Amino acid sequence: MRTMIAALVGAWVSIAPTSAPEGPAWDLVSDAPTVSVFPERPVQGHLFRVRVAPSPGQPLAAVRGEAGGEVLRFAVDESGVYEAFGPAPIDTEGSLRVQLVAVDEGGGEEPITIDLEVVPGEYRHERLSVAPRLGGRLNDADAARLAEDQAKAAAVARQAHATPRLWTDERVMPREDRVTSGFGNGRIFNDEVSSRHLGLDLDGDPGDVVVAPSRGVVALVDSFLLAGNIVYLNHGGGLLSGYFHLSEALVAEGDTVAAGTPIGRVGATGRVTGPHLHWVVRVGTTSVDPRSWMTMPPAEGSGAGDD
Repeated sequence: MRTMIAALVGAWVSIAPTSAPEGPAWDLVSDAPTVSVFPERPVQGHLFRVRVAPSPGQPLAAVRGEAGGEVLRFAVDESGVYEAFGPAPIDTEGSLRVQLVAVDEGGGEEPITIDLEVVPGEYRHERLSVAPRLGGRLNDADAARLAEDQAKAAAVARQAHATPRLWTDERVMPREDRVTSGFGNGRIFNDEVSSRHLGLDLDGDPGDVVVAPSRGVVALVDSFLLAGNIVYLNHGGGLLSGYFHLSEALVAEGDTVAAGTPIGRVGATGRVTGPHLHWVVRVGTTSVDPRSWMTMPPAEGSGAGDD
């Protein structure tokens, strides 16, 4: 099959080969699917949405894809349009390549490649002064525990990729409060740059309720070394979210939650300077600004089902 490459110049772009592809895929240029991306120029560290629509009379059997090092998990709606969220990793420079494969009902495959222009994010450095025990190097026991915590989080990411889409376009903020630390900011602990802040911190008093932003299944309730008491939600389609430093969880693993369901309470557990909610959203293991999910417009049409 010939690989089609397109530079995206608008919110919608039609991609078609210059001649008929080899094999049993589409016989005519007009039979090629239409691909659209929103926003057309993603920001570093943000989500974007990919839609693949079949041409009239040429239904698709499946769509596969990859972007930013993550597999794109497509869901299909009743009109036969496939849709997925993709991440623009925070360290992306210049452009991001999206690789798609559209499969027709006869099993023919059409590779499609899109190069997206990525807009630099506006991130700053934050200085934090913490006790040496919080800002210093981990001892062997803590390092081992941290590795265990990271393995558990990676398992949630695998679950999210293996689960059909659960999230819907009904979305709410987990807390309606001020942002105390933005996504992507560099963290300087005791005058040493140590990391980026790959979550969003929302203010709150101990005991304030935290709610689910959208439909999902509780994938993990645990106590982590750095994050303290945590809840992870599996939203399916590769999407997951996490809620850190909780004083307590209000859900159990396996619970199904909807937008607005209470899942925990604000606390100051783990490696933290004070009570707040640290909220993470990821596609697989790639963290994105949670606000890019909250501000994503609803999908066109009446919804998506399982692929």
